[in-house]
Amino acid sequence: LSPGSRCAPLTLTFARHPEIHSRTISDERSAAFIALGMAQQLDQPVALVCTSGSAALNYFPAVAEAFFQQIPLLILTADRPAEWIDQYDGQTIFQPEVYGKHVKGSFQLPDTASNPDQLWHSSRIVNEAINLSTQFPAGPVHINIPLREPFYPEKGEEFVFPEKPRVFNLLKSKTQPTDESLIKLKNRLEIVQRVLIITGQQRPDDQLQRLLDKLAENKKAVIVTDTISNLQSDLTISFHDHWLGNEAVSENLKPDLIISFGKSVISKSLKIFLRKTHASHWHVQADGNAKDTFQRLTRNVPATPQYFFNWLNENLGTQNKQFFEAWHFLEKAVAKDLSQVLRKQSFGEYSALAFCLEKVPAQSKIHVANSMAVRYLNLLGKRSQEVICNRGTSGIDGSNSTAVGCTFTTKAIVTLITGDMAFFYDRNAFWHNYAMPNLRIILLNNHAGGIFRLIDGPKNQPELEEYFETKQKLTAQHLATEFGFFYSKVVNREELEDSLADFYEESLHPKILEIKTSSPLNAEILKSVKEKIKLSLEN
Repeated sequence: LSPGSRCAPLTLTFARHPEIHSRTISDERSAAFIALGMAQQLDQPVALVCTSGSAALNYFPAVAEAFFQQIPLLILTADRPAEWIDQYDGQTIFQPEVYGKHVKGSFQLPDTASNPDQLWHSSRIVNEAINLSTQFPAGPVHINIPLREPFYPEKGEEFVFPEKPRVFNLLKSKTQPTDESLIKLKNRLEIVQRVLIITGQQRPDDQLQRLLDKLAENKKAVIVTDTISNLQSDLTISFHDHWLGNEAVSENLKPDLIISFGKSVISKSLKIFLRKTHASHWHVQADGNAKDTFQRLTRNVPATPQYFFNWLNENLGTQNKQFFEAWHFLEKAVAKDLSQVLRKQSFGEYSALAFCLEKVPAQSKIHVANSMAVRYLNLLGKRSQEVICNRGTSGIDGSNSTAVGCTFTTKAIVTLITGDMAFFYDRNAFWHNYAMPNLRIILLNNHAGGIFRLIDGPKNQPELEEYFETKQKLTAQHLATEFGFFYSKVVNREELEDSLADFYEESLHPKILEIKTSSPLNAEILKSVKEKIKLSLEN
């Protein structure tokens, strides 16, 4: 709930309902990302309530993120009656369908409830909206609600909630290919020898993990896993960003069949590598929608990944062992060399983050901001914790808030790994009155948007520092004091070790560990690590 007058009837109804847990978050942009972080973990829609006008527009970044991440949200925007829109009246914009294609559906409630049919209509709309938000693929749904004065009840007036509200139960159903389609797939499998499975972003799934590990254990397929896939194991490939793009070692790695499932992948080098192959591509998704990420799509497979990979284990025959071993040889080589190479580097965010990750509790969750933070995490290989990142739109907005939302759903430690630009951009994530004792923040502060030093276009421009890196002098110390967080800042390995000694001990308040580094030095370190790993692999 975000405060406002036009939305007061909604706010009071939610706040007074005995079975609904409500929170108030003043900043609508933060509120929406906090709701997203909650819904992501709960796998249930979380409702958002705001007043009319630009308040609704502040939800938009999180709405778009929820749409592309397939996270259920129920967006309730208070509005003026239609006759007052565009009449120079206060707090009015064109709110119906304001989120366009970034919601699964847009609904408009009647502006009065004086007739029983209007009450029935409103009930029907809300049922449809909630069901639509959870139906595969899940996503945000918008209900615009015109409200007339008076907004507030009289003193002593009670709210009476229906004992048995009308509910349309949505029955779950399964989608799977026909027997005829499976025969065609099996016939195609008989002529492939190099199967590469790409796991996109998703929640952890023990059943899927076992099915994929079984395929890898029998050397039937190579399983490539980004850190956000949450399906990494000792049998999957996670260091691929260290060698893909290196023509000297990539030639024997080309598949003849790509099978993908889940949402986006982080690795640009993986996408470029696969676009240059001549492989067929099957994408597995329950609704059968086309996702042609690698420009090689030949089949949409309408099935759940669990169903399909169980079938694949039973129907995929012997594969090219050299193909499998080539991928796993490189994986083991990088796993062996990377930590040694990092230890020999100067102190910077790459090696500092590697050391921090050794201290993150196994039974916890990692939220990671976009830009360099998530790329470092991906380069550093397999994680046992659930990794969460806003890769639907891949923006830096809302990283803090999404992590805060996660802390509201679990007692486990939630570690936010973020760069300075994302962190300060979303500082209002902490502007509320709710405890977050399980939140830990690792802030990589190089006082700039360091990723632009690594991109060929901006790094070669004289305007780099002012207009791309946007150098800034902020530290988190004042923010920590303002919000009552524990805070420490480190500038070398010794200080980092000391600060991490009690970083994950129980606390009444969140903790911030700020790692101060140099943007130019970080770029040099990353380049040096890449060159040393490349040289090692080629030898």
